[in-house]
Amino acid sequence: MALTVSLVILAGIVVLVLLRTGYLRLWPGLAAVLFGFTLASTGIAPAINNAISSVAGWISQLG
Repeated sequence: MALTVSLVILAGIVVLVLLRTGYLRLWPGLAAVLFGFTLASTGIAPAINNAISSVAGWISQLG
């Protein structure tokens, strides 16, 4: 749970910085959010969660 919350906070900070610097516009950003919500309700969501957990585990072993 802690990893998920920190990953969400990190992603939120990255999106905020991209919006502020102009590299990400509002409408493409909203389209990406809607795509993410749609993707989360499909059958591939568990595979994506497992991949993120594997990468996070690999990163935690480095330090």
